[in-house]
Amino acid sequence: MTGAPIDRRSARVLLLDGRGRLLLLHGCDPARPATRSWWFTPGGGLDPGESHLQAAARELWEETGLTGVELHGPVAERSAEFTYDGVEYRQHELFYVSRLDAADVAVEPGAHTDVETRALLGWRWWTARELASTEDTVYPEWLPRWLEERSAPS
Repeated sequence: MTGAPIDRRSARVLLLDGRGRLLLLHGCDPARPATRSWWFTPGGGLDPGESHLQAAARELWEETGLTGVELHGPVAERSAEFTYDGVEYRQHELFYVSRLDAADVAVEPGAHTDVETRALLGWRWWTARELASTEDTVYPEWLPRWLEERSAPS
């Protein structure tokens, strides 16, 4: 790498369905698709002049086709450094949460970018038990604990 990583602000969505399952997208690095894949929350970078909340709603629509979803938060944040599509990033993320009334909600992309078309492999609703026991890579790493805390009986 030459130079410093690109600083990027991002908004992500912790979307729960009516059964308390968490929606995660499955993806890879489009510059190195054969190397590995991972699961992650819907979301992405802020457009110029856009707030985190606006970006969260836009990204949720772009990646899932869902609109009119009431987002709450931010409920969490994290910073990460990574390489994606040949570019180094230093990303600060704010997480918003929403719970849908329905279960088995189908996800249909609203508008994928070229990079998303090359990088997204699918999606899945995860239970707390499934997320805690998977050997797949999941980002952020605290998601299994976060979902378990919301699934525990009161």
